[in-house]
Amino acid sequence: MSEINIPVIETKRLVLRGPEPEDYPNFKATFTSYRARFMGGPLNTYEAWMLYAAEIGHWQIRGYGMWMIHDKRTDETYGMTGGWKPAGWPEAEIAWVIWPDAAGHGYALEATHAARRYFYTQRGWESAVSYIDPKNLDSIRLAERLGAKKDHDAPTIDGSDAVYRHPSPAQLNGTQLAHGIEMEISHYADPLFKPKGWALD
Repeated sequence: MSEINIPVIETKRLVLRGPEPEDYPNFKATFTSYRARFMGGPLNTYEAWMLYAAEIGHWQIRGYGMWMIHDKRTDETYGMTGGWKPAGWPEAEIAWVIWPDAAGHGYALEATHAARRYFYTQRGWESAVSYIDPKNLDSIRLAERLGAKKDHDAPTIDGSDAVYRHPSPAQLNGTQLAHGIEMEISHYADPLFKPKGWALD
């Protein structure tokens, strides 16, 4: 089996690269913590290792997957974002997770916006969903900021998740929604910007 060439995506503040073995400690720390309560966790050490192996293998099996989110300046990792469709998923999902100490800086918004644009422009996706625990208000708010809306007719994974449908490429291209997302990302990139209210990814 040939090795897949995982694309690298750059944004104003971030670099998205495929997951590497050295990125595992941060992944493990998050998925064995309370932060993972909406993602099937907290996991034990073995489960976390198996999930990380699946993150890497997903690229080989599907040809796409989750990128590790790196700071462009320091190379520090902040979380993951990308495409996810393991066995049993009705549709390809756009998913994300941010390490607990990196939340509230707009990294998930910036990275996921770039990942979605890649899937739309480079992979030809015409639609995508995000499967979100109804109690995960932070992820629901992020999905809504990306323009996703609850799709009551879409099949769920197991009946306990909410399905958020992302706008299609045609619904995004050159629209006020797209400009608004870009503007919010630029605000977070401003070192003087201090978001008000709840912490947002």
